[in-house]
Amino acid sequence: MKKTEAECCDVVAAHTDIIREVRAKMPGEVTIQELADFYKVFGDATRIRILCALLQAEVCVCDLAELLGMSQSAISHQLRILKQMKLVKNRREGKTVFYSLADGHIQTIISQGMEHISE
Repeated sequence: MKKTEAECCDVVAAHTDIIREVRAKMPGEVTIQELADFYKVFGDATRIRILCALLQAEVCVCDLAELLGMSQSAISHQLRILKQMKLVKNRREGKTVFYSLADGHIQTIISQGMEHISE
């Protein structure tokens, strides 16, 4: 990613009507923090790999560990974070725990992110 400077106005003149309108439509601080925490989860490459795998199929922990070349413990740790943020869900079948994306929103977020970076 190349660095570029943001361009600034040559004149300092606040547009109070625009500021008032935008301020009225801004989400509250609690919502802003929740959204920041949500997107923070996507900042880890291992979690993105897990989500990309789950985009393809429901997968058990041991298969994810093999697929990503990591320990089951490390995968479980990341899955716990993803589940806490409601990005994945799980189901138990005997002694095996299968994970999948929590809902279609997560698939959309990942797909749109991939589309965005490939432009």
